[in-house]
Amino acid sequence: CLVGSEMCIRDSRYGTLPIVRETGGLKDTVIPYNEFEGSGTGFSFANYNAHELLNTINYSKQVYFDKKNAWECMQECAMQQNYSWSNSAEIYQRLYEQV
Repeated sequence: CLVGSEMCIRDSRYGTLPIVRETGGLKDTVIPYNEFEGSGTGFSFANYNAHELLNTINYSKQVYFDKKNAWECMQECAMQQNYSWSNSAEIYQRLYEQV
């Protein structure tokens, strides 16, 4: 859903970490938190059901309360993402030049 992706992009600029279902543009936009690499821009779950959503919410709460440094690093990473059209245009141009 384009609207969902746009909301994630807008909110990430201000440090709000999204919880999304891995579908469409949301899967491409939100990098799931990886505690082993210390990377990510939010939290995600794969299947459309209440249990996975609740587990992901609880996991995000655990990270927020117990791993404050990881949470703050994710916020910084999310705020530094570049989703501008000029960035996308450069990627497409490089792709076309390779072909």
